[in-house]
Formats: sequence, structure tokens, C-alpha cells
Amino acid sequence: MVVSSSKQVVLDKWVSATWERFVEVANDDLYSDGRAYFDAGEMRIEMASLGVGHSRQNSVVSNVITLFAACKDMDITSYTNGSFHQEGEKEFQPDIAFYIGEGAKYLPPQNNSPISIELCGLPNLVVEVGASSLEDDLGRKRLMYERIGIEEYWVVDVEAKELIAFAIDGDSRSGRIWQSAVLPGLETSLVDEALQRSQTENDGTITRWLMKTFSQDAADS
Repeated sequence: MVVSSSKQVVLDKWVSATWERFVEVANDDLYSDGRAYFDAGEMRIEMASLGVGHSRQNSVVSNVITLFAACKDMDITSYTNGSFHQEGEKEFQPDIAFYIGEGAKYLPPQNNSPISIELCGLPNLVVEVGASSLEDDLGRKRLMYERIGIEEYWVVDVEAKELIAFAIDGDSRSGRIWQSAVLPGLETSLVDEALQRSQTENDGTITRWLMKTFSQDAADS
């Protein structure tokens, strides 16, 4: 899809661009509702609408992660649709990102500037919720997060109501996992069940089920 403007920006695709070109487009009011990515000399501007499935499953996954961390007495800080920025090199804007452990203790200024990677470091866990963007989330974005060095990358398949999780090793290679390493003890199957429940249950019901489940796991351990 090409926007009819003097800039002729190709949307929802990775295209070659300089950092300067990326900054120009990302700061253009025309794309203020979009999400911007830059990596290895390529940029992607997403303008896809976010429907009920995307927004609902985004919220459910965020709640599972935050509640699990709280029950396990883990420090965690989350950012929804936050822009993570390293001047001249990279920028990414995942659906959700989490700092876990030591990294969660530093809170950047609460303003509209992107989150500085130089200042805050990289988030431990990045989540993309894939509806119209699923193919790219599993493909090019996965390669981007491998190269950047994110510890763990999750993709939510909105249609299948399923979590696909990857751990990224020190050699910038990723492999699928069924239990989180950054949230030890959290099985991807539990996230899948929460996503399935979200089709017929409200957040209060799901939260009570999660609390009961996490409490039982703690008692059994």
C-alpha cells in the first residue's frame, strides 16, 4: 500500500532507508497513529487498524505476565506501544515490552520521548500481537529482535488464540520455547488457556482463575 503524498511512503513493508529518512517519516503527522521500526538499513511503518481481537488479547497477555511476576515477587515494568530508540541505529515499537528484575527498577522520565536504549538498556521480553501483521511478526521482526539481542520474544497469533514464544541466545539465534526463561515457571500453555478463556470470560473471572492457579503452583513447589 502506498500513501498518496509527496513522500510516497510504502506502508506495512520493510523498505531500504537511511536513518535520517526514517526519522523524517516517523515524525510526520501523517503517520502519527502508526508504529515505526528501523533496523539494519530498513524501515517499516505499520498503519494497520487494531481490532477487538488484537486489543483484547494484548490486554490478556499483559495481565498474565504482570500478575505472574507479582505472585512470584519479581520486579517488572511494562510499556504498551512504547518506542525504543538508539540514535542512528535502531527503533522498534512492540505491542508490549517488559523490563524484569534489575532493569525494572529504573523508571525513565514520564514524557513523550522514546525510551532510550542507551539509558535504560533493552527490555527482557518483547511481545507482538499478530493479527494482520502475523507473518512479519514471525519473520522479519523475529530476525530484528534476534539481531538486537532481546532475551525473549513472544508472538500472539490472534486468529489461533495461541502464543508462540522464542528465546534468543548470545549468538543472535532464536528457538521456540514452551516455558519462559525470563519468567521462570510460566508455561506458554497457561497463556494459551488465558487467551481461550478471554473469548467467553471477563477480566475479573480470568484474574481470579490466574491467582488461584499461581497460588496452587506455589503451594505445590
